Amino acid sequence: MHRVINQQVIQEWHEQIEHAPSSLLQTTLELVETHRQALADAFYSGLLTDTEAAVFLSHQQVKNKLHSSLQSWLHNLFGSQTTSTLQASIAHQLQIGDVHARLKIPMHLVLRGARLLKRSFSELALQNTNTLVSSKTLTHFFDARLDMAMEVMSQAYALATEKKTRSDEAYRLFSMTQNLATERERQKAAVLDWENRLMFEFALGAGGQPLSTLAGSDFGLWFRHKGTHAFHDYAEVRDIADSMTTIDEVLLPVFGLANLSAEQRLDQLKLLREEVQKIRFWLEDIFSRSSELESGRDVLTRLLNRKFLPTVLTREIEHARSQQSSFALVLVDVDHFKQVNDNYGHEVGDMVLQQVSTLLMNNSRSGDFVFRMGGEEFLLVIVDTDVNSAQNVAEKVRKVIEKEVFLLPNEQQLKVTVSMGLAAFAGHPDYQLLLKAADQALYRAKQQGRNRLELAQ
Repeated sequence: MHRVINQQVIQEWHEQIEHAPSSLLQTTLELVETHRQALADAFYSGLLTDTEAAVFLSHQQVKNKLHSSLQSWLHNLFGSQTTSTLQASIAHQLQIGDVHARLKIPMHLVLRGARLLKRSFSELALQNTNTLVSSKTLTHFFDARLDMAMEVMSQAYALATEKKTRSDEAYRLFSMTQNLATERERQKAAVLDWENRLMFEFALGAGGQPLSTLAGSDFGLWFRHKGTHAFHDYAEVRDIADSMTTIDEVLLPVFGLANLSAEQRLDQLKLLREEVQKIRFWLEDIFSRSSELESGRDVLTRLLNRKFLPTVLTREIEHARSQQSSFALVLVDVDHFKQVNDNYGHEVGDMVLQQVSTLLMNNSRSGDFVFRMGGEEFLLVIVDTDVNSAQNVAEKVRKVIEKEVFLLPNEQQLKVTVSMGLAAFAGHPDYQLLLKAADQALYRAKQQGRNRLELAQ
């Protein structure tokens, strides 16, 4: 632990504890304990006036939890009055710094909150009736302890952010170059499929219903959730996004106008097809300028490696919050997999995992993500979906696996089932809580007989 933070702050913290009079330690703790709710109120009421901070604090679940967490943090910080408790206190600050980095809470907002706490405590110190300790001494002690905690947090924050940046870049490179030949043909086909279906709808007449948008198509999901990240350095990405907006928001609505003549409809159709042609051209150009790189895959299944999970989930949370959309996580665990290894051998177990991974990939959309979490556990990230739609997707996958006949060496066959736990994004910015909810749902599925899907409570 001490290797990742400056030794000087540890020494200063030691010296503060050793040299501070017991009356000062006790009076400070009593003031914090008595007024910790008021301190928390001042902290959050001050930060909520800042529009940047309000993004992280406006969600009711976050607000309720953080208010009590801050009070607990104050109690622990100033309750650490011996050198024996110092290590635990420093470890706590490191953990908080990691969480702030994971949630992308700007460090300047954390420091602003510390300043609000200092000002609030200074006012309380002036009201102190303990004649043994002056208000100035109390304020100085409180400020120094808070500054040391902020310093430890800041160092942990910087290290975690640096690590995440490296992971983000590794994922970007991986996304940009994985299976390019296959992905290029898949996405070109997806654009063509959308165009053909649109022509079919146009020929038959939409019956007053809006035509299928390109953004909502299989290609659109891939492009918005994977393509824009993988190829963000390419100018063509913005061109494709602009063309998609033109198609969905300008050209498609025109077809619903009742007073449009046949000639006008054909003109609009020509403009739409020209936009589609441009998208296909830019798409080909992007893929042709990239090279293949196989790093970042799970060696056995070729699925995404879990090291990219923080990058993907952080981006999906940012997307969901900015677009007022949602997504869902589905943890998938192969039932009684140990028995497969014990009865058939690990080679057969590997074959089962490979076939399960293929079924997961074949039954997910281009924009969705499939991870191997380790062992016999997988994770589906179902993008742009609500809980009911995600439940339907997960149930479909479960039934597909249940019906599949797994082929083994020597013409042997095996039936396999999976248990699933589903958690839908509900606004909380910490993806770890979403993973925990899915894991708890998976545990219930296994406890209640396996080969079933359970939703997070």
